Amino acid sequence: MKPVYMINGFLESGKTEFITFTLEQPYFQIKGKTLIILCEEGENEYDSKLLAKSRSVIEVIEDEEDFTPAKLMELEKKHKPERIVIEYNGMWNFKNVKLPWHWKIEQQITMIDGSTFPMYYTNMRSLLAEMIRKSEMIIFNRCDGVEDLNSYKRNVKAVNPGAEIIFENEDGEIDEIFEDDLPYDLNQDIIVLDNEGYGIWYLDSMDHLERYIGKKLQFVAMVLKPEDFPKGYFVPGRMAMTCCADDMAFLGYACEFPGAESLKQKEWVKVTATVTKEYWADYKGEGPMLHAISVEKTKAPKEEIINFT
Repeated sequence: MKPVYMINGFLESGKTEFITFTLEQPYFQIKGKTLIILCEEGENEYDSKLLAKSRSVIEVIEDEEDFTPAKLMELEKKHKPERIVIEYNGMWNFKNVKLPWHWKIEQQITMIDGSTFPMYYTNMRSLLAEMIRKSEMIIFNRCDGVEDLNSYKRNVKAVNPGAEIIFENEDGEIDEIFEDDLPYDLNQDIIVLDNEGYGIWYLDSMDHLERYIGKKLQFVAMVLKPEDFPKGYFVPGRMAMTCCADDMAFLGYACEFPGAESLKQKEWVKVTATVTKEYWADYKGEGPMLHAISVEKTKAPKEEIINFT
């Protein structure tokens, strides 16, 4: 298999700078040739000396209709690279990407200019969502002066909950502290989560589970009972619209409750539970686990779907 490193982002988002930085690192000075496929040309160019030092060559594909498996195979045969780096055009829908069968994406990274993110999120949300949906890492650079990085993170996590998100300003990586921005008080005896609160708690607990361990939560949720779940467990959660009406996801964590067998699929309940950190096979490691104090049947909320758009 031929390893491929996909770098996404809109024009002037910092893709070239990121790839240049990577080529300069000692760990990238490895044997074999690197083929860089450039799908758009911004203001920054690659230094010829660095390309020679890192044994890298550049090929340009200007039109989306030319980005085909056949064209990519042609470039592979021409250069015989050990690895391929693709600087993808942000205006091309990533959903349409087709690579040769033996090319495997080892890592996908999306670069985002923090100063222009609100504009792109508002006007080109579907293109942006396709970029970040399968990216392991999302790098927000040029975040100087951005006050609400928490909303940036929520917007991305709603589409790709597992992505690692990095914020950078001119001084380097930003150590984000978002606890003060939470719409609920972590010091309450019971943290009551409304629609907005539930969505934020679900996303925030992925990265900051330590904030919630031992805390008691209360929220209204729909019952999900997966067939392979052990006796005494269910998933209370909410449906969420993460990008558009066609992009729905069920957000919920496993919950231990002795009366789980009596619950019906998709019925609404009010859950009061304590949060712990435990191993769970579906998490492929440790993650949030709820231990129900009470589960009471209730009416569906006025707004059944949480809207992240």
